[in-house]
Amino acid sequence: MKALFIGGTGTISSAITRQLVAHGCELYLLNRGNRSDRVPENVKVLKADINNDEAGVARLIKDMTFDVVCDFIGFVPEQVERDYRLFKGKTKQYMYISSASAYNKMPANYVITEGTSLANPYWDYSRNKIACEDFLMRMYRENGFPVTIIRPSHTYDERAVPLAVHGSKGSWQVVKRIMEGKPVIIQGDGTSLWTITCNEDFARGFIGLMGNERAIGEAFQITTDVSITWNQIYQIVAKHLGVELHPYYVSSQYLIDVAPYNYTGELWGDKAHTVLFDNSKLKRAVPGFCATITPEQGIGRTLDYVLAHKECQTEDPEFDAWCDKVIAALEQSKRAFGA
Repeated sequence: MKALFIGGTGTISSAITRQLVAHGCELYLLNRGNRSDRVPENVKVLKADINNDEAGVARLIKDMTFDVVCDFIGFVPEQVERDYRLFKGKTKQYMYISSASAYNKMPANYVITEGTSLANPYWDYSRNKIACEDFLMRMYRENGFPVTIIRPSHTYDERAVPLAVHGSKGSWQVVKRIMEGKPVIIQGDGTSLWTITCNEDFARGFIGLMGNERAIGEAFQITTDVSITWNQIYQIVAKHLGVELHPYYVSSQYLIDVAPYNYTGELWGDKAHTVLFDNSKLKRAVPGFCATITPEQGIGRTLDYVLAHKECQTEDPEFDAWCDKVIAALEQSKRAFGA
C-alpha cells in the first residue's frame, strides 16, 4: 500500500505511522518537517507547508498517486476544499480525521453510533469539523470522491496524561498537584462516564479501514469499548503514583464562568457529558478489531513515560494559582453559610 499522511507526527497519527512502517507500507508524510525526531526510518517526508503553499504542494505531488491519503490536521472547510483540489483523481481513498465532539450535545441517547446526529452549539472546533464532513460527503455524492470519515474521541499517547480540567500547557500541572497532595479540580461530581482510547488501539482500527472498500462513503468512530468515570480516571493516576487523591468538585458552569480559559467547548461541548460509544460498525468493517489496552495499562504507561522525560513536564504556574484561587473562593463561600 502506498499512503500519504498530511501531518503524521501527532498524537493519533504517530502510532499509525509506526504500525504502518512495521507492516511494510510505502508511507509519505507531508508536513513542515518540524518533528523529524518522531519520523521512523523508511518513511519518506515531503517537506511543505500545505496550509500556506497549495501551489507548492501541487508541484510536489504532480507525478504521484496514492492508494490512501489522510488529513490529520484539517480543521476548517477551506482546508478540506484545498485537499479536494489537490487529491481528486490522485487517490483511491481519502480519509479525514473529524471528531466525536461533533455529535449532538445533548444527544437523544447517551449510546453514540455513527448515526447519532451532528450538532454542537458549544464549540467552534466541532462545528467546523461538521462543516468539513458536510463538504466531503457532498463531494462523494456528487463527484465520487472516495472519502472515509473518522471520528476519534479523547485519544491519548505516551506524552500526555488524559485528564479533563487543565490549563493551556497540558495536563502535567494536574499530575504535579496530585503528586504534591494538593486538591485537584474535577468537573461536576466526577461520576459522568468517559472514554479514553490509547493511540495504539486507535491505530489498529484505522489501519483496518485503509484500502477497505466498505469504508468508502462512510463514517466510523474508533474508540475502546470501556467507559469509566472521571473519578476512576483520576484515581488511576493517583494509584499509579502511589499517593492519595484529593478531588475538589466544581460545577462545569462555574468553571466556564470563572476560568481565563475557554472551557465552554471542552466541557459543555464534550467532557461534561456521559457518552458510550458503540463500535459495532467498525467491527463489521474490520473483523477482529478490539481495543485491548485498559485505562490502567494506558495511563500507567503514559505516566511512566512522562515522569522519565523532562520535556513532557511543562509546568503551568498560572493554572496552578487559578486552581488555588477557585478552591479558596468556594471554601470561603461555604464558610459564609456555616459549612
